[in-house]
Amino acid sequence: MNTEAIKAELLECERRYWQSIKDEDPETARRMTDFPCIIAGAQGVAAVDEKSFVQMMNSAPRRLKQFELNDAQVRVLSEDIAIVAYKVHEEMTLEDKPLSLDAADASVWIKRDGQWQCALHTESLAGDRFGRAQP
Repeated sequence: MNTEAIKAELLECERRYWQSIKDEDPETARRMTDFPCIIAGAQGVAAVDEKSFVQMMNSAPRRLKQFELNDAQVRVLSEDIAIVAYKVHEEMTLEDKPLSLDAADASVWIKRDGQWQCALHTESLAGDRFGRAQP
């Protein structure tokens, strides 16, 4: 097992996934997702089926303008399962207003029929770990 090659491939998968969101290309994101995909974040936890995923992608109130992934870590569990975690900076419009945010994200990728697919994705907004308001 060439873990360095797997790590590079998975980091490219994360970038392509983000790019599909920026490009408003839900079909690419759909093809890269293992359903039902589990999503966890500030709004809670959900198992999202394919139909709901496409609706969610098509009706998002935000438009991603730029993203930057940093400090990525990859843990290869087997030739077909791996975890990717990183910091992300996002520039977007939300309800037609500019918004910047920093977060820590993690994804679990599995390989099915020779293709990596995202089975779980989490996003935690950067800030105080106890949830206190920032000055």
